[in-house]
Amino acid sequence: MAPTATPTRRKAPGGRTSAPTARPRTPQPRTPQQRGPRPRPAAAVAGRGNHHRRFVAGRWVLVFALLVAALKLVAIQTVQAGSLTEEADKQRTTRVAVPAGRGDILDRNDTPMAFSVEAKALVANPRKIDIDRGVGGHARKVEIAAGMSALLGADEAALRTALDSNVGYVVLAPAVEPAQARAVRERFPEIAEEPREARRYPGGPLAANVIGAASWNREEDKLHGLVGLESSRDELLGGIDGFRVVDTAEGSNTIIPGSTRAEQAATPGSDLQLTLDADLQYTVQRLLTGHVTRTGANGGSAVVLDAKTGEVLALANDKSFDPSNLATANSAQLGNPAVSSPFEPGSVNKIVTMAAALENGIARPDTVLTVPDNIRVADRVIRDAWPHGVEHYTLTGVLAKSSNVGTLMTAQQVGQDRFADMLTRFGLGEPTGAGLPGESAGQVPPRDAWSGSTFGNLPIGQGLSMTVLQMAGMYQAIANDGIRISPRIIKSTVGPDGQRSDEARPEGVRVVSKQTAVTLRDMLRAVTQKAPGGQSGTGPQAAVDGYQIAGKTGTGQQIDPGCRCYSGSKFWITFAGMFPAADPRYVIGIMLDAPPGGDSAAPLFHDIAADLGQRNRIPVTTEPTPIAQLVVP
Repeated sequence: MAPTATPTRRKAPGGRTSAPTARPRTPQPRTPQQRGPRPRPAAAVAGRGNHHRRFVAGRWVLVFALLVAALKLVAIQTVQAGSLTEEADKQRTTRVAVPAGRGDILDRNDTPMAFSVEAKALVANPRKIDIDRGVGGHARKVEIAAGMSALLGADEAALRTALDSNVGYVVLAPAVEPAQARAVRERFPEIAEEPREARRYPGGPLAANVIGAASWNREEDKLHGLVGLESSRDELLGGIDGFRVVDTAEGSNTIIPGSTRAEQAATPGSDLQLTLDADLQYTVQRLLTGHVTRTGANGGSAVVLDAKTGEVLALANDKSFDPSNLATANSAQLGNPAVSSPFEPGSVNKIVTMAAALENGIARPDTVLTVPDNIRVADRVIRDAWPHGVEHYTLTGVLAKSSNVGTLMTAQQVGQDRFADMLTRFGLGEPTGAGLPGESAGQVPPRDAWSGSTFGNLPIGQGLSMTVLQMAGMYQAIANDGIRISPRIIKSTVGPDGQRSDEARPEGVRVVSKQTAVTLRDMLRAVTQKAPGGQSGTGPQAAVDGYQIAGKTGTGQQIDPGCRCYSGSKFWITFAGMFPAADPRYVIGIMLDAPPGGDSAAPLFHDIAADLGQRNRIPVTTEPTPIAQLVVP
């Protein structure tokens, strides 16, 4: 063993030795042989196996996690790479529609009747104005409404209502000129703008029942037709939208410049050229509205056709609307009664009987009929419109004086089958196919449904119905030497490449021979003649100085809804005719809805025909109109 330390003594003061003190020992390293095993706590010895197992288990968990992560990484980089890339692209790219420019609507002389211009919509977020301005938000809205009203001429009260609506988005002005939008935004930064395409109608209500109207569809960001040709030809006028695929800034729709990934250009819409003459349309519309007002009629319609081609040169209703402001229009104004509202035509339908009689050789213009003032057909008694004794009328006289009895006597000689066939040849009971939306076919009872009294109604224009356009189409066949050409209103389309495509011209239908047509025109001239001795026709007011007119008056009884019977006081007043009579260039059809005094439509025919003659410098005739014999003494 190592020697132990010996305590040392030191002397105390005075020579005395103090008690020995222990010297601190410096620990000496133990040799391996001296170390030996140290004693361990029993618990530590017992837990050594558990610790080892935890260590092994943890190591396997770590290996498994690393293995799963590696497999997931491989899957992302290989199997899922395409779909994940696609999803990432979707999050940062946007498909932006590129609206196609809308085509124009033109008249036959290329005068624009509807076209589009660049415009801006002024919008706002009323909630944000309140947040930004706090208690001053309402005062700012009042200021904005007053300022925009002054700049745009808009309704200040409507603007204030929109700004006070407490919503996140309002349209304050749907379509204003870019310069106006810029002025508003410079003064009121709270107002934002959106690009729009605005539709312009330079004629206002001119032919609005035909053209219709289009307005901006915010969901699709483009103009859409709502009524008229703007609606029925929407696909042609609207073109095909294009698109751009671009990157947008995170959290917004702001397009990052130069980020276009894909692009397809829009295909502009085609222009639509009509057969209408805008100047003539204006005149007819003005004359019709004035005549309806003077006579006190409930309404009226008028049509002018080219006698040789069937093209619609003018089609007017007394009620129209401003297509730029649909909010002020009612359902009656938005319609097009000239093609959608059939009526019982009355005596203008008597040309069917006369055409059948002439075509089948049953009678000639100078054939004399002994005509009483009434006739029995089945269980009905039909009378002439005026009382008279037994008269001797020529066939021309029956037509010119509009004798119901004489017409029915002639129809009985024609027979029901030949009469029904002639109705079909004239195109009654079928839509004309003119190209206008909402066209009615009218109504003609099926031949197998005729009762005994049916043949007492149809020849005098009752018990069947037609539109003004159908009625004009009947007379076009006579004006065109017996060949009926269905009316049409679309002349051509002009594609975005400038290529013009004419509409296919309808094939003609032979109604009667040329000779029959010429003869019938001569008979119709007697309707407008004014002569002594009871030789006057029913429509001398239609006559135009310097021209020979061929036409027919008509009076059709309306149905009284109370008794569901014919009214004795309300009538459809009609006139259909052509001029010049010898070689017609124009056909005019007119209908007046229940003028209180039963005023004739012949004066309106005169006004329209006189304008056509002057407008187109049709040579006047020096030959007096021959006076036909209507009554034989």
